Amino acid sequence: MTTKAPSVVKPAPTESLERIAYGSVAGIPVDEPHDRDRLGYHLFLWLTHRRDPLEMVVRAACPRMPISEKEALERIRQYLTAHGVQL
Repeated sequence: MTTKAPSVVKPAPTESLERIAYGSVAGIPVDEPHDRDRLGYHLFLWLTHRRDPLEMVVRAACPRMPISEKEALERIRQYLTAHGVQL
């Protein structure tokens, strides 16, 4: 059995939707890191399709957070508007 080094991961450009989506949830405290990843993925889908309101997207991700959903939405909206996303 041999051990190989992991593949090199090329980070996404700073203006890409992936970076904006995951950056918007980076400062939100969650109980487990997977909750933040799931929330970031849902926001990425919202940025690409924009079918539902942002409130429904956060609720659908079901993140376990020590802060309220309202506060998390405020933080996400602030980040998105600061990075040029039209809400």
